[in-house]
Amino acid sequence: MERLKIKPRQDFGKKLEEQGLSFHGWDNYWKEDACYRFSLKQIEEIESATEELHTMCVHAMKVVVSTDRLWQLKIPEGFWPAIYASIERGDFSLYGRFDLAYDGKAPPKLLEYNADTPTSLLESAVCQWYWMEDSYSEFDQFNSLHERLVDRWKVLPGHDPIHLASVAGNEEDWVCATYMMDTIIQAGRTAKHIDVEDIGWDSNRKCFVDIEGEAIVNLFKLYPWEWLMRENFGMHIIEGTTRFIEPMWKAVLSCKGLLPILWELYPGHPNLLPAYFESWKLGSYAKKPLFSREGANIELVTNGKTIAKDDGPYGSEGYIYQALCTLPKFDDWYPVIGSWVVNGASVGMCVREDISPITTNMSHFVPHYFTD
Repeated sequence: MERLKIKPRQDFGKKLEEQGLSFHGWDNYWKEDACYRFSLKQIEEIESATEELHTMCVHAMKVVVSTDRLWQLKIPEGFWPAIYASIERGDFSLYGRFDLAYDGKAPPKLLEYNADTPTSLLESAVCQWYWMEDSYSEFDQFNSLHERLVDRWKVLPGHDPIHLASVAGNEEDWVCATYMMDTIIQAGRTAKHIDVEDIGWDSNRKCFVDIEGEAIVNLFKLYPWEWLMRENFGMHIIEGTTRFIEPMWKAVLSCKGLLPILWELYPGHPNLLPAYFESWKLGSYAKKPLFSREGANIELVTNGKTIAKDDGPYGSEGYIYQALCTLPKFDDWYPVIGSWVVNGASVGMCVREDISPITTNMSHFVPHYFTD
């Protein structure tokens, strides 16, 4: 694994905009004066670890449910039966992203599982692929994300259109949802984008509806379960017929409270870091809210001293404490591997880097390729 300093494509901004990445210039979000080179062996290690971690997480989720520990994850009690039912039915799941610490030498370490509403899809599936085609076409990239998403949409039950909802005015989520619409259309289906704020409830039909009154049968949502469950209309989800993507059982996988439970079940596993619900069990740790997004409210502590901290609105439900993992450093940059899964299978990766050891929503996206 190497970080290479390279020359950007002369017209890369225009190409990214043509591909739909409208926010590439925000704080130099898209970065192509550097790239990461991996070996095939390293890619295979990431792929294998990702699939094993997903299997472990699903098992941990079932243990949480079967031993009545959803309270420990601060999931509202009114939704517990619906989560049980969602697991029993095996409700349709689309995708997720593991965030891994990896230096190309030691085994990848799980930082967290973004199992519910991960973004960075367009740049991972499309933009970095065309970057490689332009710059390193003689090599390859760990990236079958687009094709696997298209294939997955083909088997989604229910009739069309498939609705996709994002928060009004959030450009990053809008770009992600628009890209996902493209994968649906390529799967031979129809899609319709709506704002989360425009979703209504029809009490006579017992279903959610869009602003035109059309029943929402399938809803891909870029709106986390922990928010939905605390909305005034949240309990309608239980009595309604709308299929949510991601399904309700992903609320368990996306909670960082799963990290201590994973460590209980698989102590010493090479892809896990020690994690607990109590800080006193660790001398140095990452303090993480049970629910948070994009690095917000994470605090890194070494022997009682805070070495890095990111502010935000999260943490009211509580925290977990994960053994401090010093990210590898390349040319003063800290990279994190984003490893994608579709229907539980490892299908590609991306790299985000920052001069801070805490990865946030504006950390730079850096493309990658691999050699034999």
